[in-house]
Amino acid sequence: MATLFVYRMLIVFCLSLCLCCHHIHCSVTYDRKALLINGQRRILFSGSIHYPRSTPDMWEDLIQKAKDGGLDVIETYVFWNVHEPSPGNYNFEGRYDLVRFIKTIQKAGLYAHLRIGPYVCAEWNFGGFPVWLKYVPGISFRTDNEPFKRAMQGFTEKIVNLMKSENLFESQGGPIILSQIENEYGAQSKLLGAAGHNYMTWAAKMAVEMGTGVPWVMCKEEDAPDPVINSCNGFYCDAFTPNQPYKPTIWTEAWSGWFTEFGGPIHQRPVQDLAFAAARFIQKGGSFINYYMVGLFTIEFFLAGGPFITTSYDYDAPIDEYGLIRQPKYGHLKELHRAIKMCERALVSADPIVTSLGGFQQAHVYSSESGDCAAFLSNYDTKSAARVLFNNMHYNLPPWSISVLPDCRNVVFNTAKVGVQTSQMEMLPANAEMFSWESYFEDISSLDDSSTFTTQGLLEQINVTRDASDYLWYITSVDIGSSESFLHGGELPTLIVQSTGHALHIFINGQLSGSAFGTREARRFMYTGKVNLRAGRNKIALLSVAVGLPIREDDDSVNHFDFIAKLIMIFVIMKNVGGHYETWNTGILGPVALHGLDQGKWDLSWQKWTYQVGLRGEAMNLVSPNGISSVEWMQSSLAVQRQQPLMWHKAYFNAPEGDEPLALDMEGMGKGQIWINGQSVGRYWTAYAKGDCNGCNYVGGYRPTKCQLGCGQPTQRWYHVPRSWLKPTQNFLVVFEELGGNPSRISLVKRSVTSVCAEVAEYHPTIKNWHIESYGKPEEFHSPKVHLRCSPGHAISSIKFASFGTPLGTCGSYQQGPCHSPTSYDILEKKCVGKQRCAVTISNSNFGVDPCPNVLKRLSVEAICSPTTSTTMQPNWRG
Repeated sequence: MATLFVYRMLIVFCLSLCLCCHHIHCSVTYDRKALLINGQRRILFSGSIHYPRSTPDMWEDLIQKAKDGGLDVIETYVFWNVHEPSPGNYNFEGRYDLVRFIKTIQKAGLYAHLRIGPYVCAEWNFGGFPVWLKYVPGISFRTDNEPFKRAMQGFTEKIVNLMKSENLFESQGGPIILSQIENEYGAQSKLLGAAGHNYMTWAAKMAVEMGTGVPWVMCKEEDAPDPVINSCNGFYCDAFTPNQPYKPTIWTEAWSGWFTEFGGPIHQRPVQDLAFAAARFIQKGGSFINYYMVGLFTIEFFLAGGPFITTSYDYDAPIDEYGLIRQPKYGHLKELHRAIKMCERALVSADPIVTSLGGFQQAHVYSSESGDCAAFLSNYDTKSAARVLFNNMHYNLPPWSISVLPDCRNVVFNTAKVGVQTSQMEMLPANAEMFSWESYFEDISSLDDSSTFTTQGLLEQINVTRDASDYLWYITSVDIGSSESFLHGGELPTLIVQSTGHALHIFINGQLSGSAFGTREARRFMYTGKVNLRAGRNKIALLSVAVGLPIREDDDSVNHFDFIAKLIMIFVIMKNVGGHYETWNTGILGPVALHGLDQGKWDLSWQKWTYQVGLRGEAMNLVSPNGISSVEWMQSSLAVQRQQPLMWHKAYFNAPEGDEPLALDMEGMGKGQIWINGQSVGRYWTAYAKGDCNGCNYVGGYRPTKCQLGCGQPTQRWYHVPRSWLKPTQNFLVVFEELGGNPSRISLVKRSVTSVCAEVAEYHPTIKNWHIESYGKPEEFHSPKVHLRCSPGHAISSIKFASFGTPLGTCGSYQQGPCHSPTSYDILEKKCVGKQRCAVTISNSNFGVDPCPNVLKRLSVEAICSPTTSTTMQPNWRG
């Protein structure tokens, strides 16, 4: 039966290709080496850009920067919950205009990889599923379940037919060369056994039969049936092989960093390690790499999942969440892509011959019948550099690095030798005054009876809110007799509340009594606190707050370098994640109890509770300028003095001049949500980061616990504000603050490159030293150069540090070493100051004399970038 199924799938796939070729040349197939586009095998570099995580006016710039960085393909998930917010009602407008996004990719001359899923993970609310799906009768997510399969197929067909109607598949002349069905299902499939396997094979068959004319992939699914290609996700994928020898080796997610959670540190992945992972994948025969992510932005609050995922989804990507190029990550990867492309003909035409060059060193050599030759020299040692002999020549390899030789002779790139600049980013005042802050207290003493209901016992939060709001009130009352001991000098009673997540605020008779919070690792938590009750009736109001709905997630942070970490992660998966996450609970499910009364414990879990979904301010639409007149606002200075929780604050501001990316600085606030001109900026939470921020070394296997930043600081202080949301004047800012905070400390800032650094050695590998035609002939050595570049509208105003010799330190903390050319500052100032960009050749002749003969020298420089005008800028200088 299995053989018959495979045969039928291959027939369907081939027929779909032939049908599309009847009218338009069908151009995408595959073999064991690579994808074939127009009959040509291609080595392809791709990058993830999620269209709803940015605004349409940003797409073109983002995609162009990706192309300029050497990418061939843009990858995106398709997000079911934003496209079908209610059954049968579709939204493809604005940020959700998928067709426009794909056409923007096509306009840039790039290909597209459409990952339909429709489960996406992506740290996205509910994994991309619409919440209404949870309430389809008889449904069970991502298994052999007819209600789920029916809904999933309906949405998949909707997307495929939409793409077909716009001729967007490559088989129709469009840019889409790959599509994905399901997502990271392998571990779940095995847990479910036959039901998981049946669902997976059904999904593959369903997708292939849609006749897109392009191949389908399934990532992290080793049992993907033909003709679907199984692919790899991870920090490293060089150990991955497809499940059939005639399928290409594809890396659908090469993680450029890691996501951030409130209360956690920022994760940084050194570009030397990312480049090493990519080069290692290519040298082993890989032909398609997608960086996850490459460019992205802040997302509105109801799209961030997790739970506890920050509003920012920066991921340490080569293009940051503000759309600015992150150097040196962007530039170093760009140089890697250029080097690999030089090897492409050899890579797609031959299999590697692997030879040992030492205990931890290897050579992978690709030699084609046409005479092309490319080599990769690898040093896997994490402690020591190595000098190896290859083709009768000596090569120096830093630890944990790979050198690329497109002609099997000249090194044009080494993964550990970064020759591009490092850009130092800062948040600077935008000089946009916030006018007349006013505040409104979310009155909890009286509720709108039309929006409440009462029932016996405690209810699961999402079943009540249907994710229409983060907030759900649980309200009950207790009668306290006047004879209670605590009313006569005894110890106050204790309230205990068990929550399944994610945050909780306790109000006793309208006054905040305490708060408690879970974490991403421990969503469930218990609040324990003394409560000041009075004789007679007491109102207990519990405000349960969701911080994003769960996503399923498997051992994403595991790689084959860390077996112990893998065992730990498997335990975490079984304990905290598991399957069928649609069944997970949120909110207060008890017990809720009072302790320390004369009668002993009083369990409140099963008495009558009144429920209200959301806040009064939400119901009155205070986030819109049209809704503010419905309440009485007070001057915020008075509200701040009272330090009341549950406060709405509003102000107006004018848009600052310029085109630098903007953000709100929320350092003076606690936890809540932000809107500008009715648009959701996102959840904010100035939770302080805990982690291990004690330095970073690129060598050795990367994992999220390595190279952490920001410990002791708010995990996310700044919140991106797209300029397209702003009017020239009278922009309406609304902040809902749960805990307290001072809105007068909120400010608008702009993100700018304030300084640039570079450090390049005398014999740094360069593309210009690659000359196949001069193989075996005397060659002229091209000296490397330091390249410095400020952002548009900025120029180099001064040289903070310059030293040609043996300087010490790193960007921001350079120092002169024992060898230093005294002309260093003069040369750099002459060639760079007043210019937006400059290039300085690293040679003894350029600096007058050799400051230390027979010593390998390097040039380290840090330059300050300042705003300028076109009339004051000098021409760019190269020399």
